[in-house]
Amino acid sequence: MACAAISVGFTIPQLLRGTSRIFPTHSALVVLRHSAFCYCTVNGTTKSKIKMDHLERTANNFRQEMISQAKVCGIASESETVKRLRLAVINKDFTFKAGQWVDFFIPGISVVGGFSICSSPGLLERDGILELAVKNALHPPAHWIHTECAPGSEVALRVGADLHESQERKGGGYKMGTVSLYYSAKNTNELLFKKNILGLMDAFPGKIMCRFHVTQQHSQICRELQPHVTEGRISEEDLKKHVSKDTLWYICGPPPMIESVSRLLANIGVPQDCVFFEKWW
Repeated sequence: MACAAISVGFTIPQLLRGTSRIFPTHSALVVLRHSAFCYCTVNGTTKSKIKMDHLERTANNFRQEMISQAKVCGIASESETVKRLRLAVINKDFTFKAGQWVDFFIPGISVVGGFSICSSPGLLERDGILELAVKNALHPPAHWIHTECAPGSEVALRVGADLHESQERKGGGYKMGTVSLYYSAKNTNELLFKKNILGLMDAFPGKIMCRFHVTQQHSQICRELQPHVTEGRISEEDLKKHVSKDTLWYICGPPPMIESVSRLLANIGVPQDCVFFEKWW
């Protein structure tokens, strides 16, 4: 399962790992849909629907050579379908950058998992802790996490591709861009990391905007979220507000959602080379 990410000079939970680059000085529009299955790694275009395993899908991606042992030090329900896994990484030289994922090795299970990192590099540097958010699924690594994994379980990790193109910062220093996030789920219980996102909006006023969309909300929305929640799907009118020559668009969600939003963006004149996504699982 994928959960989401924006990295524009800072990190929020990693809901996007398939973008090929992020430019901190640009505006970014991120469209997310919380869902169970994505499949077939594709960046920018829709071509194949052949279901492949994680190592096959990412065979051409760079990996660090280091494989580090790790021990589960915490596991909690982020929603009814997503577990947040806290891992104490044994190797002190293990590092990662915002936007990366890990190959996830489980003793006794031949299938290797591939999960986005949803914690910041700072947490690893300070406490030696790395966190993953994993959706419940029949895929063996995800199924193990939801049914057998417990504090003390031992696994191994290897960092996948760096998703950021390094840029030399010359002259006048660093200028942070802006991020607009549209995040859709069935209901507010399935809006993962919503408190983290609201906290970042408060910490970076004018730099981060978030609009939550719920499509099957049957209970009252809590007061804290009400100003930020719209009932109904993300629409063409929502996206039109952010069209500009400097905006890059990142989409994460199930394949039908990616295809639908891509068509909406094409309809409002967004160039294809400004739209980034991947399909997996």
